[in-house]
Amino acid sequence: MVRIATIPNVVSMVQAIQKTKKPVLARESDDERSWRAVRTRDRRYDGAFYYAVASTGVFCRPSCPSRRPKRENVAFYASCRDAEKAGFRPCKRCKPTEPSLHEAYAAKVAAACRLIEEAEETPRLADLARSANLSTFHFHRIFKSVTGVTPKAYTSAHRHKKVRANLSRSDTVTAAIHDAGFNTNSRFYADASDVLGMTPSQFRSGGSNAEMRFAVAQCALGSILVAASGKGIAAILIGDDPEALVHDLEDRFPKATLIGGNKTFEDIVAKVVGLVEAPGANFDLPLDVRGTAFQHRVWQALRKIPAGTTVTYTDIAQRVGMPRAVRAVASAIAANPIAIAIPCHRVIRSDGSLSGYRWGVERKQALIAQEARNSAPPREPLRKRNGR
Repeated sequence: MVRIATIPNVVSMVQAIQKTKKPVLARESDDERSWRAVRTRDRRYDGAFYYAVASTGVFCRPSCPSRRPKRENVAFYASCRDAEKAGFRPCKRCKPTEPSLHEAYAAKVAAACRLIEEAEETPRLADLARSANLSTFHFHRIFKSVTGVTPKAYTSAHRHKKVRANLSRSDTVTAAIHDAGFNTNSRFYADASDVLGMTPSQFRSGGSNAEMRFAVAQCALGSILVAASGKGIAAILIGDDPEALVHDLEDRFPKATLIGGNKTFEDIVAKVVGLVEAPGANFDLPLDVRGTAFQHRVWQALRKIPAGTTVTYTDIAQRVGMPRAVRAVASAIAANPIAIAIPCHRVIRSDGSLSGYRWGVERKQALIAQEARNSAPPREPLRKRNGR
């Protein structure tokens, strides 16, 4: 089971949309990708590049609703300034020199999130939409497209976050729940275990009574540590020193009670080791991963990458609907606590080289090579001469 434990960092998302340096699209493969975005009017590429039309003398966003130009009349530029230097003027329909509609929506959503976070009582959807000067339906749709969650889910996650903060300083659990905006205890306790990973009382005491089973084994990549809560696997760590892996686990769960694995848990570890030997194998064990909503979107995208293939950080950013948040995507990938089962090793740089891997670039290379061998079709037997 993969669950969202914290709310998405909307401010970071908006900054990534508005301030990320635009990539320079100069290679032939990038030109082909850019032309495809223009043909499909893909607004996800707005701001990533601009296209100019020689026959009209104007430059546009990829999503411009104007009539599609002929390919031989089109040139691509990384910025409006570059297009203007080349002698083109901005399109009057898509207005490329002004903030894009996507950026404007992101700013509206960020403002709505601040209203949710600062309100003493849960604001109604209609009130949030009115503050953004949008219809209720339209606001709900763009809120989800920007944050990845609905306004209701964001509000609930924010209240749960306040509970986690209040539990460490309130006199009682009840006071912490009410201070976070819950009208009744029952509404919070209904899903408290999923939100906190333990009971509120255990969380308030620093998780000192929460149990975490773990075991260390050897595999083709070296030492491997598997840890699981009652919800599922919480960590898969790989390294050279078993003792260092245990210390890493202790740092991740400083007040949890760590218990050595029993016979049943050894079977779970064996499945994980089997995944190392055959990274493309089906892995159906439940996961207990805690992270922001944005991180979970990235991790879910990683789990959809077929074994034996690799993608780039830009590809993942596009798959989660934020093509310009490449750095944020890279940070989410680096924060992945579960090796192999969430296959962050399948992400490489745009130039095809291997980027950093928290468990060692050599292990990343070995995993990619192993998957490639497992995915390769079997060779046909050589035919004998003269039919023999």
